[in-house]
Amino acid sequence: MGKGVRVSGDLRAGRYAYIGPHSIIYPKVTIGDYTMLANDVSIIGGDHDYLKAGVPIIFAGRGLLSPTNIGKDVWIGAHVKIKAGISIGDGAVIAMGSIVTKDVEPYSVYAGVPARKLKDRFDDHKDLNKHRAMLENSHDQNAFDFEMLCK
Repeated sequence: MGKGVRVSGDLRAGRYAYIGPHSIIYPKVTIGDYTMLANDVSIIGGDHDYLKAGVPIIFAGRGLLSPTNIGKDVWIGAHVKIKAGISIGDGAVIAMGSIVTKDVEPYSVYAGVPARKLKDRFDDHKDLNKHRAMLENSHDQNAFDFEMLCK
């Protein structure tokens, strides 16, 4: 984790997951292996009760906070805001400054306010299948060679 990160004590993060400086993570969040959150990412909101007629929102209380699930090998750019309760599929990329209000498809690139799908991460099905197989076998230390990846 980077400096100034504020996370809930129930955060579940996988191997090699990283949370960048000054990020804020609400309760009930799970982050998969190899996932990177850049600086100033927020996973917040979605828990205020605003539907009680005749009661100001500040006094209406909070509803149940839904779980937020971020898959494996996800890259979330700087200053992204994610509404609590969202699911982000494996291998997804969220562009800097986006606001994610709906679930994100696996292996897709999203951007904007609100975030929308721009394209698939992999154009070639062979590449997609190779990447999926690597993530499925990532518990095996021989699944890939880290030294080779760094060259």
